[in-house]
Amino acid sequence: MDIEKILAACDHTLLLQDASRDEIKTICDDAKKYKTASICIPPCYVKSASEYLAGSVPICTVIGFPNGNMTTASKVFETKDALENGADEIDMVINIGMLKAGEYDYVLNEIKEIKKACGSHILKVIIETCLLTDEEKIKMCEIVTQSGADFIKTSTGFSTAGATFDDVKLFAEHVGKNVKIKAAGGISSLEDAEKFMELGASRLGTSRIVKIVKGRQ
Repeated sequence: MDIEKILAACDHTLLLQDASRDEIKTICDDAKKYKTASICIPPCYVKSASEYLAGSVPICTVIGFPNGNMTTASKVFETKDALENGADEIDMVINIGMLKAGEYDYVLNEIKEIKKACGSHILKVIIETCLLTDEEKIKMCEIVTQSGADFIKTSTGFSTAGATFDDVKLFAEHVGKNVKIKAAGGISSLEDAEKFMELGASRLGTSRIVKIVKGRQ
């Protein structure tokens, strides 16, 4: 697989708590240069990034991040605010506690409410696989398929582990045809990126791939 194809699948990401405006500008510049799928940045930088990029690169931001246990109303507000500021794509974190309690209708309805707020914009649902059993992961494949969301996403990158090959393979076996897969968290090599894509991921949440490519030049 050529590097350009891998870069075109990358949501070039910077979500660290201490991310600065200058660092976000670098993310924007790199995304333009290397033609990544999007940039994925904190909500507070969406408006300035949108003005800077002027539509040249899609902007993704995160909702209910990283814990997911905010109210549905607060997540919907965050979503609408992000879109008004210029976000093109939304990555939301599910309420993991509600899932583990078996409150599946709550989890489903929350995703539906956020998708409604997104309208035609892409919604990716982060389920934080490292905290779930395989049975819970399969249940989330079913819920995301029912919800109308566009992607199921492995991880925030802020919990105990990130994406694994086994989890992406499991997703590919259980999501509906309307749902795509995003692997995120800990993708540290071109070889890993290629393997995730071969297993079924069409997006990769990572900061390292662009850094690797820059280092080769």
